[in-house]
Amino acid sequence: MSDAPAPKAKSGLVRFFLWFVVAVFVLALAAAGAVYGGYKWMQAEFAAPGPSSEETIILLPRGDGLIAIASRLETEGLISDRRVFRAAVTLDGGEGVLRAGEYRIPAGASMAQIYEQLRVGQTVQYPVTFAEGLTSAMIVETLEAVDVLTGDIAEIPAEGTLLPETYLFTRGTTRQDILDRMAAAQTELLDRLWEGRAANLPFETREEAIILASVVEKETGVGAERPEVAAVFVNRLRRGMRLESDPTIIYGISQGRPLGRGLRRSEIDNADNAWNTYQIPRLPPTPIANPGAEAISAVLNPAESTALFFVADGSGGHAFADTYAEHQRNVANWRRIERQRRNGGN
Repeated sequence: MSDAPAPKAKSGLVRFFLWFVVAVFVLALAAAGAVYGGYKWMQAEFAAPGPSSEETIILLPRGDGLIAIASRLETEGLISDRRVFRAAVTLDGGEGVLRAGEYRIPAGASMAQIYEQLRVGQTVQYPVTFAEGLTSAMIVETLEAVDVLTGDIAEIPAEGTLLPETYLFTRGTTRQDILDRMAAAQTELLDRLWEGRAANLPFETREEAIILASVVEKETGVGAERPEVAAVFVNRLRRGMRLESDPTIIYGISQGRPLGRGLRRSEIDNADNAWNTYQIPRLPPTPIANPGAEAISAVLNPAESTALFFVADGSGGHAFADTYAEHQRNVANWRRIERQRRNGGN
Protein backbone atom coordinates (compact mmCIF):
# COMPACT_ATOMS: atom_id res chain seq x y z
CA MET A 1 0.00 0.00 0.00
CA SER A 2 1.27 3.65 -0.70
CA ASP A 3 1.22 6.74 1.55
CA ALA A 4 -0.96 9.37 -0.19
CA PRO A 5 0.64 12.61 1.25
CA ALA A 6 4.21 11.83 -0.09
CA PRO A 7 3.90 13.54 -3.52
CA LYS A 8 2.91 16.82 -1.89
CA ALA A 9 6.02 16.73 0.36
CA LYS A 10 8.30 16.15 -2.58
CA SER A 11 6.72 19.04 -4.48
CA GLY A 12 7.34 21.39 -1.54
CA LEU A 13 11.02 20.46 -1.39
CA VAL A 14 11.48 21.12 -5.09
CA ARG A 15 9.81 24.52 -4.83
CA PHE A 16 12.05 25.43 -1.86
CA PHE A 17 15.16 24.40 -3.73
CA LEU A 18 14.19 26.41 -6.78
CA TRP A 19 13.51 29.49 -4.69
CA PHE A 20 16.85 28.99 -2.94
CA VAL A 21 18.70 28.81 -6.27
CA VAL A 22 16.88 31.92 -7.50
CA ALA A 23 17.74 33.77 -4.30
CA VAL A 24 21.40 32.81 -4.53
CA PHE A 25 21.47 33.86 -8.18
CA VAL A 26 19.87 37.22 -7.37
CA LEU A 27 22.34 37.81 -4.55
CA ALA A 28 25.22 36.87 -6.82
CA LEU A 29 24.01 39.31 -9.45
CA ALA A 30 23.71 42.03 -6.81
CA ALA A 31 27.21 41.28 -5.53
CA ALA A 32 28.62 41.26 -9.05
CA GLY A 33 26.88 44.53 -9.75
CA ALA A 34 28.35 46.03 -6.60
CA VAL A 35 31.83 44.79 -7.52
CA TYR A 36 31.49 46.09 -11.05
CA GLY A 37 30.19 49.41 -9.79
CA GLY A 38 33.05 49.64 -7.33
CA TYR A 39 35.54 48.85 -10.08
CA LYS A 40 34.07 51.52 -12.36
CA TRP A 41 34.18 54.04 -9.51
CA MET A 42 37.83 53.20 -8.80
CA GLN A 43 38.66 53.62 -12.48
CA ALA A 44 36.98 57.01 -12.51
CA GLU A 45 38.83 58.11 -9.37
CA PHE A 46 42.16 56.87 -10.78
CA ALA A 47 41.67 58.87 -13.98
CA ALA A 48 40.20 62.00 -12.37
CA PRO A 49 42.29 65.20 -12.02
CA GLY A 50 44.39 65.19 -8.86
CA PRO A 51 44.18 67.61 -5.93
CA SER A 52 47.50 69.46 -6.48
CA SER A 53 47.16 73.08 -7.60
CA GLU A 54 50.79 73.56 -8.67
CA GLU A 55 53.67 71.63 -10.13
CA THR A 56 55.43 69.62 -7.45
CA ILE A 57 58.85 67.95 -7.37
CA ILE A 58 58.94 64.81 -5.25
CA LEU A 59 61.83 62.48 -4.45
CA LEU A 60 60.99 58.79 -4.09
CA PRO A 61 63.86 57.03 -2.29
CA ARG A 62 65.32 53.81 -3.59
CA GLY A 63 63.81 50.82 -1.78
CA ASP A 64 60.32 52.30 -1.23
CA GLY A 65 57.53 49.88 -2.13
CA LEU A 66 54.00 50.58 -3.37
CA ILE A 67 52.59 51.17 0.14
CA ALA A 68 55.28 53.73 1.02
CA ILE A 69 55.03 55.45 -2.37
CA ALA A 70 51.23 55.74 -2.22
CA SER A 71 51.42 57.16 1.31
CA ARG A 72 54.08 59.69 0.28
CA LEU A 73 52.03 60.82 -2.73
CA GLU A 74 48.95 61.31 -0.52
CA THR A 75 50.94 63.15 2.16
CA GLU A 76 52.35 65.51 -0.48
CA GLY A 77 48.82 66.26 -1.69
CA LEU A 78 49.35 64.71 -5.11
CA ILE A 79 46.67 61.99 -4.89
CA SER A 80 43.33 61.96 -3.07
CA ASP A 81 43.30 58.36 -1.82
CA ARG A 82 46.33 56.12 -1.36
CA ARG A 83 44.08 53.01 -1.21
CA VAL A 84 42.67 53.70 -4.67
CA PHE A 85 46.17 54.25 -6.02
CA ARG A 86 47.45 51.02 -4.50
CA ALA A 87 44.47 48.99 -5.70
CA ALA A 88 44.61 50.30 -9.27
CA VAL A 89 48.37 49.82 -9.56
CA THR A 90 48.11 46.28 -8.15
CA LEU A 91 45.33 45.35 -10.59
CA ASP A 92 47.50 46.64 -13.44
CA GLY A 93 50.41 44.47 -12.32
CA GLY A 94 52.59 47.48 -11.58
CA GLU A 95 53.30 46.88 -7.90
CA GLY A 96 56.95 45.95 -8.43
CA VAL A 97 57.84 48.24 -11.33
CA LEU A 98 57.56 51.74 -9.84
CA ARG A 99 60.96 53.42 -10.10
CA ALA A 100 62.75 55.49 -7.51
CA GLY A 101 63.97 58.97 -8.39
CA GLU A 102 63.04 62.62 -8.55
CA TYR A 103 59.80 63.41 -10.37
CA ARG A 104 58.20 66.64 -11.57
CA ILE A 105 54.44 66.11 -11.12
CA PRO A 106 52.27 68.59 -13.08
CA ALA A 107 49.49 70.49 -11.33
CA GLY A 108 46.26 68.49 -11.29
CA ALA A 109 47.92 65.29 -12.51
CA SER A 110 45.65 62.27 -12.15
CA MET A 111 46.69 59.11 -10.33
CA ALA A 112 46.87 57.41 -13.71
CA GLN A 113 49.27 60.04 -15.04
CA ILE A 114 51.46 59.84 -11.92
CA TYR A 115 51.51 56.05 -12.16
CA GLU A 116 52.66 56.26 -15.78
CA GLN A 117 55.50 58.63 -14.82
CA LEU A 118 56.66 56.29 -12.08
CA ARG A 119 56.25 53.20 -14.24
CA VAL A 120 58.45 54.46 -17.10
CA GLY A 121 60.87 56.30 -14.81
CA GLN A 122 60.20 59.76 -16.25
CA THR A 123 62.48 61.46 -13.74
CA VAL A 124 63.71 65.06 -13.62
CA GLN A 125 66.66 65.57 -15.97
CA TYR A 126 69.34 68.15 -15.19
CA PRO A 127 71.69 69.55 -17.86
CA VAL A 128 75.38 70.26 -17.45
CA THR A 129 77.13 72.02 -20.33
CA PHE A 130 80.84 72.07 -21.06
CA ALA A 131 82.19 74.61 -23.53
CA GLU A 132 84.55 73.42 -26.22
CA GLY A 133 88.17 74.09 -25.35
CA LEU A 134 87.97 73.56 -21.59
CA THR A 135 90.84 71.65 -20.03
CA SER A 136 90.13 68.45 -18.12
CA ALA A 137 90.88 70.24 -14.84
CA MET A 138 88.28 72.91 -15.69
CA ILE A 139 85.71 70.22 -16.51
CA VAL A 140 86.32 68.55 -13.16
CA GLU A 141 85.88 71.91 -11.40
CA THR A 142 82.55 72.39 -13.21
CA LEU A 143 81.33 68.99 -12.06
CA GLU A 144 82.41 69.61 -8.48
CA ALA A 145 80.22 72.74 -8.42
CA VAL A 146 77.03 70.84 -9.41
CA ASP A 147 75.36 70.06 -6.09
CA VAL A 148 72.85 67.47 -7.36
CA LEU A 149 75.73 65.24 -8.49
CA THR A 150 77.38 62.94 -5.99
CA GLY A 151 80.75 61.35 -5.33
CA ASP A 152 84.35 62.45 -5.61
CA ILE A 153 86.60 62.36 -8.65
CA ALA A 154 89.75 60.45 -7.80
CA GLU A 155 91.80 61.54 -10.81
CA ILE A 156 91.65 64.27 -13.44
CA PRO A 157 91.25 62.59 -16.85
CA ALA A 158 94.02 62.90 -19.40
CA GLU A 159 93.86 66.08 -21.47
CA GLY A 160 91.83 65.76 -24.64
CA THR A 161 89.97 62.57 -23.69
CA LEU A 162 86.56 64.16 -22.99
CA LEU A 163 83.93 65.38 -25.45
CA PRO A 164 82.51 68.75 -24.37
CA GLU A 165 78.78 69.17 -24.97
CA THR A 166 75.55 69.15 -22.92
CA TYR A 167 74.83 66.05 -20.84
CA LEU A 168 71.57 65.24 -19.04
CA PHE A 169 71.53 63.42 -15.72
CA THR A 170 69.28 62.66 -12.75
CA ARG A 171 69.76 63.70 -9.14
CA GLY A 172 72.26 61.44 -7.41
CA THR A 173 74.26 60.62 -10.53
CA THR A 174 77.96 60.43 -9.72
CA ARG A 175 80.46 62.91 -11.10
CA GLN A 176 82.57 60.02 -12.29
CA ASP A 177 79.63 58.74 -14.33
CA ILE A 178 79.51 62.04 -16.26
CA LEU A 179 83.25 61.83 -16.95
CA ASP A 180 82.85 58.24 -18.14
CA ARG A 181 80.05 59.30 -20.49
CA MET A 182 82.18 62.15 -21.86
CA ALA A 183 85.09 59.80 -22.51
CA ALA A 184 82.85 57.23 -24.19
CA ALA A 185 81.24 59.93 -26.35
CA GLN A 186 84.64 61.17 -27.52
CA THR A 187 85.82 57.64 -28.34
CA GLU A 188 82.64 56.90 -30.30
CA LEU A 189 82.86 60.18 -32.23
CA LEU A 190 86.54 59.79 -33.05
CA ASP A 191 86.12 56.17 -34.17
CA ARG A 192 83.33 57.21 -36.51
CA LEU A 193 85.13 60.24 -37.97
CA TRP A 194 88.46 58.43 -38.27
CA GLU A 195 87.04 56.01 -40.84
CA GLY A 196 86.10 58.90 -43.15
CA ARG A 197 89.24 61.01 -42.73
CA ALA A 198 90.94 62.68 -45.65
CA ALA A 199 93.90 60.98 -47.33
CA ASN A 200 97.53 61.96 -46.75
CA LEU A 201 97.07 63.77 -43.45
CA PRO A 202 100.40 64.66 -41.76
CA PHE A 203 99.65 62.55 -38.68
CA GLU A 204 99.05 58.86 -38.17
CA THR A 205 97.21 58.31 -34.91
CA ARG A 206 93.96 59.29 -33.26
CA GLU A 207 95.96 60.82 -30.41
CA GLU A 208 97.75 63.15 -32.82
CA ALA A 209 94.41 64.11 -34.38
CA ILE A 210 93.10 65.14 -30.94
CA ILE A 211 96.27 67.15 -30.23
CA LEU A 212 95.88 69.12 -33.44
CA ALA A 213 92.11 69.48 -32.93
CA SER A 214 92.75 71.00 -29.50
CA VAL A 215 95.02 73.62 -31.08
CA VAL A 216 92.38 74.41 -33.70
CA GLU A 217 89.75 74.67 -30.96
CA LYS A 218 91.77 77.24 -29.02
CA GLU A 219 92.63 79.29 -32.08
CA THR A 220 89.08 80.11 -33.16
CA GLY A 221 85.61 80.17 -31.67
CA VAL A 222 84.02 80.62 -35.10
CA GLY A 223 82.66 77.25 -36.16
CA ALA A 224 82.73 77.99 -39.89
CA GLU A 225 86.44 78.84 -39.66
CA ARG A 226 87.61 75.63 -38.11
CA PRO A 227 88.16 73.70 -41.39
CA GLU A 228 90.20 76.66 -42.74
CA VAL A 229 92.28 76.96 -39.56
CA ALA A 230 92.82 73.19 -39.61
CA ALA A 231 93.97 73.46 -43.24
CA VAL A 232 96.61 76.06 -42.30
CA PHE A 233 98.08 73.80 -39.63
CA VAL A 234 97.92 70.72 -41.87
CA ASN A 235 99.68 72.65 -44.65
CA ARG A 236 102.38 73.81 -42.26
CA LEU A 237 102.98 70.30 -40.91
CA ARG A 238 103.26 68.95 -44.45
CA ARG A 239 105.96 71.52 -45.19
CA GLY A 240 107.79 70.94 -41.94
CA MET A 241 106.91 74.42 -40.66
CA ARG A 242 106.31 75.18 -36.99
CA LEU A 243 102.68 75.67 -36.00
CA GLU A 244 103.46 78.93 -34.14
CA SER A 245 100.25 78.85 -32.11
CA ASP A 246 99.98 81.18 -29.11
CA PRO A 247 97.56 78.92 -27.15
CA THR A 248 100.20 76.18 -27.05
CA ILE A 249 102.59 78.52 -25.25
CA ILE A 250 99.88 79.51 -22.78
CA TYR A 251 99.18 75.85 -22.00
CA GLY A 252 102.84 75.30 -21.18
CA ILE A 253 102.77 78.30 -18.81
CA SER A 254 99.40 77.96 -17.04
CA GLN A 255 97.97 74.58 -18.12
CA GLY A 256 95.47 76.40 -20.28
CA ARG A 257 94.14 78.95 -17.81
CA PRO A 258 93.90 82.52 -19.18
CA LEU A 259 96.99 84.62 -18.50
CA GLY A 260 95.03 87.86 -18.34
CA ARG A 261 97.64 89.52 -20.55
CA GLY A 262 99.43 89.13 -23.83
CA LEU A 263 102.42 86.86 -24.36
CA ARG A 264 105.87 88.24 -23.67
CA ARG A 265 108.71 87.97 -26.13
CA SER A 266 110.66 85.92 -23.60
CA GLU A 267 107.80 83.42 -23.42
CA ILE A 268 107.67 83.07 -27.20
CA ASP A 269 111.46 82.49 -27.26
CA ASN A 270 111.40 80.02 -24.37
CA ALA A 271 112.60 76.68 -25.72
CA ASP A 272 112.13 75.00 -22.33
CA ASN A 273 108.36 75.16 -22.73
CA ALA A 274 107.60 71.72 -24.23
CA TRP A 275 104.30 72.99 -25.71
CA ASN A 276 105.85 76.06 -27.38
CA THR A 277 105.12 75.49 -31.06
CA TYR A 278 107.17 78.57 -31.95
CA GLN A 279 110.16 76.48 -30.89
CA ILE A 280 109.29 72.82 -31.56
CA PRO A 281 108.92 71.69 -35.22
CA ARG A 282 106.07 69.30 -34.46
CA LEU A 283 102.83 68.84 -32.57
CA PRO A 284 102.88 69.55 -28.83
CA PRO A 285 103.33 66.47 -26.61
CA THR A 286 99.68 66.44 -25.42
CA PRO A 287 96.40 68.13 -26.29
CA ILE A 288 96.04 71.61 -24.83
CA ALA A 289 92.28 71.30 -24.21
CA ASN A 290 89.29 69.08 -24.91
CA PRO A 291 88.19 69.85 -28.48
CA GLY A 292 84.60 69.72 -29.61
CA ALA A 293 83.12 67.66 -32.42
CA GLU A 294 83.53 70.45 -35.02
CA ALA A 295 87.24 70.87 -34.35
CA ILE A 296 87.87 67.12 -34.50
CA SER A 297 85.92 66.86 -37.75
CA ALA A 298 87.81 69.85 -39.21
CA VAL A 299 91.21 68.28 -38.50
CA LEU A 300 90.23 64.97 -40.07
CA ASN A 301 88.69 66.70 -43.10
CA PRO A 302 90.31 70.13 -43.44
CA ALA A 303 89.26 72.65 -46.07
CA GLU A 304 90.86 72.59 -49.51
CA SER A 305 93.23 75.49 -49.04
CA THR A 306 96.81 76.55 -49.69
CA ALA A 307 96.86 79.09 -46.84
CA LEU A 308 99.82 78.99 -44.44
CA PHE A 309 99.04 81.95 -42.18
CA PHE A 310 96.12 83.59 -40.38
CA VAL A 311 95.62 86.54 -38.07
CA ALA A 312 92.64 88.22 -36.42
CA ASP A 313 90.69 90.48 -38.78
CA GLY A 314 88.86 92.61 -36.22
CA SER A 315 85.45 91.04 -36.79
CA GLY A 316 85.87 88.07 -34.51
CA GLY A 317 87.28 85.94 -37.32
CA HIS A 318 90.60 85.68 -39.11
CA ALA A 319 92.25 86.77 -42.34
CA PHE A 320 94.05 83.94 -44.15
CA ALA A 321 97.08 84.23 -46.41
CA ASP A 322 99.10 81.95 -48.70
CA THR A 323 102.29 84.01 -48.53
CA TYR A 324 104.24 85.69 -45.76
CA ALA A 325 104.06 89.05 -47.55
CA GLU A 326 100.25 88.86 -47.67
CA HIS A 327 100.22 87.78 -44.04
CA GLN A 328 102.31 90.79 -43.05
CA ARG A 329 99.77 93.09 -44.67
CA ASN A 330 96.99 91.36 -42.71
CA VAL A 331 99.01 91.73 -39.50
CA ALA A 332 99.54 95.45 -40.19
CA ASN A 333 95.79 95.87 -40.72
CA TRP A 334 95.05 94.10 -37.45
CA ARG A 335 97.50 96.30 -35.55
CA ARG A 336 95.88 99.38 -37.04
CA ILE A 337 92.48 98.14 -35.81
CA GLU A 338 93.95 97.54 -32.34
CA ARG A 339 95.37 101.09 -32.22
CA GLN A 340 92.02 102.54 -33.23
CA ARG A 341 90.29 100.62 -30.47
CA ARG A 342 92.77 101.80 -27.89
CA ASN A 343 92.24 105.38 -29.08
CA GLY A 344 88.48 105.14 -28.88
CA GLY A 345 87.91 104.48 -32.56
CA ASN A 346 89.86 107.47 -33.91
